Amino acid sequence: MSTDIRPPAVAGRFYPADAQELQSEIRTFTQSSEPTAVQPVKVRALGCIVPHAGYVYSGAVAGAVYRSLELPSRYVILCPNHTGRGEPLAIMSQGSWQTPLGMVAIDTELAEALKTRFPLLAEDEVAHRFEHALEVQLPFLQVLHPEFRLVPIAVGTGQFEVLSALGISLAAAIRELSDTVLVVASSDMNHYESDSITRVKDRRAIDQILALKPRGLYEVIREAKISMCGYGPAVAMLTATLKLGATKAELIRYATSGDVSGDRQMVVGYAGIAIA
Repeated sequence: MSTDIRPPAVAGRFYPADAQELQSEIRTFTQSSEPTAVQPVKVRALGCIVPHAGYVYSGAVAGAVYRSLELPSRYVILCPNHTGRGEPLAIMSQGSWQTPLGMVAIDTELAEALKTRFPLLAEDEVAHRFEHALEVQLPFLQVLHPEFRLVPIAVGTGQFEVLSALGISLAAAIRELSDTVLVVASSDMNHYESDSITRVKDRRAIDQILALKPRGLYEVIREAKISMCGYGPAVAMLTATLKLGATKAELIRYATSGDVSGDRQMVVGYAGIAIA
């Protein structure tokens, strides 16, 4: 495989492989429920948390987040490393990511600045090769804001000090740019418990995020055994946005897989949150 192009790994499984079908699905998920005469004010966010399950389950939550934001042209997208492959902090700084909707260029300038500031970031496409959590974000942005660049980072470490330092370095690199950057943390919430338990656990994690407390989130994840797969990306994103001046967070939408499947015995939670 060429390191210049990262081909889609989960097209046809997590989302449609057909470009027309995919675009139509994204349009459905990002349609506002407000009357057409009412144009909600877009949030000028510094960061957000967006889920990454198959679109049938989490697409409505992800779509609600993206349609509510002022979407810039540059993104840092942090995702967990579900596969366990590659480096614990894996960045790609060259080339493009491909989806059925076309190519998305990597923001080489910002990626190189981040690597300089935070040497623990390793150039590594292996961690990204089969990882779905970042890939599923791209079609939303391709439909809503076709011209954009990204810095992809897969986070496979759970050490708070490292996650915090990553966030601090992210903020410093972004502050040096004369451009707007949105830091996206790709994460689902609690996994594979009942709907009632999941909602209670997720609320505890969400409350820490809404309070803008990265360490509080980290600690409640461990204390309450909340299986939030992207807590690492979320801690780094919260740290970065606080350094960039964030003062508030808003829960845009919450759901569980049981809302779609009807199975309330074993669900996954999905939260869409904007940080501004």
